[in-house]
Amino acid sequence: MRLALLVDLQRCLGCDTCTLACKQENGTPRDVFFARVLNMETGTFPKVKRSYLPVLCNHCADAPCLRACPNKAIFRRSDGIVLIDQDRCNGTGACVSACPYGNIFLTPSDEWYFPADSPYEHYAKARLEPGKARKCTYCAHRLDQGLEPACVVACPGEARIFGDLEDPESKLSQYLRTQQERTGREPFRLLEELATDPSTRYLRPVNGTATTDASSGNLSGTRAAR
Repeated sequence: MRLALLVDLQRCLGCDTCTLACKQENGTPRDVFFARVLNMETGTFPKVKRSYLPVLCNHCADAPCLRACPNKAIFRRSDGIVLIDQDRCNGTGACVSACPYGNIFLTPSDEWYFPADSPYEHYAKARLEPGKARKCTYCAHRLDQGLEPACVVACPGEARIFGDLEDPESKLSQYLRTQQERTGREPFRLLEELATDPSTRYLRPVNGTATTDASSGNLSGTRAAR
């Protein structure tokens, strides 16, 4: 079993609903976003196009963060999800430096949105401790309850498809087969040349290649939407 997230860039509206849904679900501190949307401009004036690239933890099969952690606080579940044990993490930041995607966050102090005694704060802090490394978990706490990740449920364009890559009958596998038959599109992974084998996959827009630079490793010049 290997749980994965597929982002169909043809359907992405760049609306940041995934970003907001993730923040609400995880209650992350200010300036910490597990689900970001990079805004990219391509072309030369006056023929300029804007495209969007949602990014999050890729739950790599060969995760550099897992290998870099000196406290063995990072582990992979049997379903392929990579998690950080908040009890074992001591905030060295080695995983932050090791992640080539910039999707692990470590803040020396947390500034929360709500009063410390609010029920919502207690809910969030039960899973996210100050001064510890944190990242997207594919909403593992929701998956364990039979629910899909918050970003998947919230996406108005249904651009996010979640499922088991190893199961040919999963929603994700069926979607990939349908798109290959109808549009000829094959999934790609970010920075494939690093051989980290990310679980998060993407489908390019049907009539464009605006994400070519991103898939080949050029993530410079992008702006993370807040």
